[in-house]
Amino acid sequence: MTDWPVIDGSTDWETAEATLAAAGLSDGLPLVPPTRSRLDAMLAGVADPDASLGFLPPLFGELTPRAIAYNAVLAGCRPAELPVVTAALLACLEPEFNILGLMTTTGSAAVATIVHGPIADRLGLNASTNLLGPGNRANATIGRAVSLGLRNIGGAKEGAGDMATCGQPGKYAFCFAEAGAAHFAPLHVRRGLPDDSDAVTVLGVSGTAEVLPLRDGEGGDAGADAILDALAVAMAAAVETTGAARQPEPPEQVFILPPELAARLAKEGFDLAAIRAWLMAAGQRLGSRVAPAADAIYPIVTGGPGVKMCYLPLWGGGSRMVTRRIE
Repeated sequence: MTDWPVIDGSTDWETAEATLAAAGLSDGLPLVPPTRSRLDAMLAGVADPDASLGFLPPLFGELTPRAIAYNAVLAGCRPAELPVVTAALLACLEPEFNILGLMTTTGSAAVATIVHGPIADRLGLNASTNLLGPGNRANATIGRAVSLGLRNIGGAKEGAGDMATCGQPGKYAFCFAEAGAAHFAPLHVRRGLPDDSDAVTVLGVSGTAEVLPLRDGEGGDAGADAILDALAVAMAAAVETTGAARQPEPPEQVFILPPELAARLAKEGFDLAAIRAWLMAAGQRLGSRVAPAADAIYPIVTGGPGVKMCYLPLWGGGSRMVTRRIE
């Protein structure tokens, strides 16, 4: 990042934006000018800003705290959010995540970041109404910083490292928080971390799909079968239409389950194991192996009031989610 410009604090906005665009750092949206004071504040407390943390595909740029901090400033992050961005980008380096495939596919994969644990509340991330939409600075800027890091450090730029035919809005920013556990353990605990851990999970997501319980217009009194059968239909369809059916085994399955529906399932006696078993069986009835195993199905309880679920189809080319503790 030796050629990345540091903007003088007296530079006018238009000149700063033009300078950053000329340096190839813009994703098309306005950027926060990376002044010396902003960069120093972002790196305050980092022991070795130039420590090598690895090399980020597709062009294998060196991942350092300084490079991550630069992109966090561009995205509008606050210094307290830097560890979340760092953990997410480090998680992307794990071999099973296949970040090289995700970034260079002609498909529409984007990296989504889920934040778990007490840090989500401390940073004010949204785990309620419109958590995947606008309105929350932490969700927006953390997600954008991860995306900018992949673009500017890793080299996943349109038409070069990023070869997506269509792309998707999630490539700008895709970050949300998991709500507190109510009916079964939160995702990071299911994946082996202590309950009070601060953690992130990264997913290679092909898009989002709203799912409504079957057989009931607004889902007002939908039972467990109507809730879970609708998800099974979405999963089976995605396996067939995203290219996942061509892989040796189907992808992991992830969906956002709003607290209202999680409570309804719990009231009918559906714990995590029962939800997973029902979805596997429902997929088989539809003629589809929707997941490699029942424990590869991951409901995430989060979101606001209502019965609209959100299915997050993972990239059909082959990627497994990674969960990492935030240091």
